Amino acid sequence: MIQYSLKCADGHQFDSWFQSASAFDKLQSAGHVTCAVCGSAKVAKAMMAPRVNKVAKVVAPKPEPIPDKTPSLSAPNSEAEQAIANLKQHVEANSDYVGKDFATEARAMHDGDSPTRSIWGEAKLEDAKALVDEGISVMPLPFLPTRKSN
Repeated sequence: MIQYSLKCADGHQFDSWFQSASAFDKLQSAGHVTCAVCGSAKVAKAMMAPRVNKVAKVVAPKPEPIPDKTPSLSAPNSEAEQAIANLKQHVEANSDYVGKDFATEARAMHDGDSPTRSIWGEAKLEDAKALVDEGISVMPLPFLPTRKSN
């Protein structure tokens, strides 16, 4: 890969990468190299300084000691995460999970076809919007249901 600084006939300057110098020449002669600003096909290489990578002596950092007790990845790390964990625990303990039938169950309770109770579950965005449009109170929860593995 090669990077060229380019300039169009109107003076716009921009950089572009090409597979090789010959690839640039082929694309330019076919009119496929155009100005990134105005779209002009009258593009030429601009003056550019060569890129020279300075070789620096790399010193590996000292490894940090491994703590005796590694924190759990599932444990809340902040007050906000703790509040969400508490909300999830409360919702799971005090309501019925109806899964993907949430919209159907909420509508049945609203229409009086099903006994009123606290439920939570999953709904597509358009289904949740339809519930709100029908006057059914719903709200998104800031957590996903716990997936049980076999």
